Amino acid sequence: MDSDSIFDKLSADMGKAVDHVLHEFTNLHTGKASPAMVENMTIFVESYGSSMPLRDIAAISSPDPRTIVIQPWDKSVVKDIEKAIQSANLGINPVTDSGIVRLPIPELSGERRNELAKVAQKMAEDGRVRVRSARRDAMDANKLLHKDGEISEDDSKRNEKDIQGETDKYITQINTHLSEKEKELTIV
Repeated sequence: MDSDSIFDKLSADMGKAVDHVLHEFTNLHTGKASPAMVENMTIFVESYGSSMPLRDIAAISSPDPRTIVIQPWDKSVVKDIEKAIQSANLGINPVTDSGIVRLPIPELSGERRNELAKVAQKMAEDGRVRVRSARRDAMDANKLLHKDGEISEDDSKRNEKDIQGETDKYITQINTHLSEKEKELTIV
């Protein structure tokens, strides 16, 4: 392993940590309707004698900020979709209307918004832990290179400084996304 491969692995691992945090943030219900709220939850509908993901048997859209509309390709599965949504425990009661399932998104209370902000903070902290873990692995690999005589002490110190710089950059990205998510959650 050389310095370049250490930094390649470091950037890849830290990038994955940030991407994971962003993916987790999309699963937080912010009071605004989004098709991702039911698509990402992988709701399975028992129909046609098997279990199928909701997104495979229906079109999911959000015509306004308070409603998700699920329009099945086959209207005979509307009751199955309704049952699957209720059993998924989303906290949303589906309303069936002429072959279309509507999910009215309730307004979030101030207490619930604060709880979701704390959940977002925990998700961000998990991401920061992953970034610091990648830093530790890179630092260990760098020390091993120096110990094996593959790089000089000056190069080792320079690498440590660069590794810390990368760490700070990715931690800042996570913190920026967290503050955006907190703003989104607390704006009424």
